[in-house]
Amino acid sequence: MPSILAHLGLAVLVAAAFGAPVQAQTFDVWPGVAPGSEQARQTEVVSKFPGGPVEVVRNVTRPTLEVFQPEAGTATGAAVIIAPGGGFRYLTMQAEGSEVALALAAHGVTAFVLKYRTLETPADDRTHWRDFFVFMAGAARANGVLNLDEAAVPGIADGLQALTLVRRRASEWNIDPARVGMVGFSAGAKVTSGALLASDPGARPAFAGLIYGATFNDDALPAGLPPVFLAVAGDDHLAAPTVMKFYADAVSTGQQPELHIYAKGGHGFGMNRQGTSSDFWIDDFLNWLQTQRLATP
Repeated sequence: MPSILAHLGLAVLVAAAFGAPVQAQTFDVWPGVAPGSEQARQTEVVSKFPGGPVEVVRNVTRPTLEVFQPEAGTATGAAVIIAPGGGFRYLTMQAEGSEVALALAAHGVTAFVLKYRTLETPADDRTHWRDFFVFMAGAARANGVLNLDEAAVPGIADGLQALTLVRRRASEWNIDPARVGMVGFSAGAKVTSGALLASDPGARPAFAGLIYGATFNDDALPAGLPPVFLAVAGDDHLAAPTVMKFYADAVSTGQQPELHIYAKGGHGFGMNRQGTSSDFWIDDFLNWLQTQRLATP
């Protein structure tokens, strides 16, 4: 299952490839227990994907942000909150999180990796992965059309709170509060979409990247959305139809997102190197940010 293995973030990029941003710090997204999680009793665990070294985090009930700052004197004032994917069952914190953050920080963008709340999964790893592969098989049969709206609610709330928090504390990181965006992967793209489509335009990110994922509902997109970057592999049967529908709907309302469809890459390519054109999505994203005057060359 090459695409699923890719989705789990086989880490190949290291901090040295992107310079040396200052050591990351982590802080809570909410001042106390996250709303709606007062009765949660599951214990957060780090799991290894079967047959490989890749680690993911699951049973998240305490959302956090990990900060990656550019080197002194290189910051552009822009910031990006990164929402990893994992079907709301776990989070791929490296290839869809910290590795993306390092790439952004190397180009002057302050990056925050969001560890948002996930569904409760079995404490036993073997049972969890069995259930996950059953879920993925169902997603494949449904061509990615699954009702994940309820599962996304806590994550979307965490994303909106993260935006509020980063803007409120922007001076601590030399950030322009008017230039705080989001980028999400797979389920994290659903979280990002939820923030992008918030009923209060002032709560929305200033720009957004939706990577192999987008909103799943049939509601009409509002006019006047912030700038949006879309990326997906053409052979990704889980996400390509959703991403292309988002693009078409946005164009129909007079908007023009940036859309990249790579011939191959499967679902969940993240920062992995697979020898496909999707390997270079991060370059396209950084180029797009530069045209928005958000990142440095």
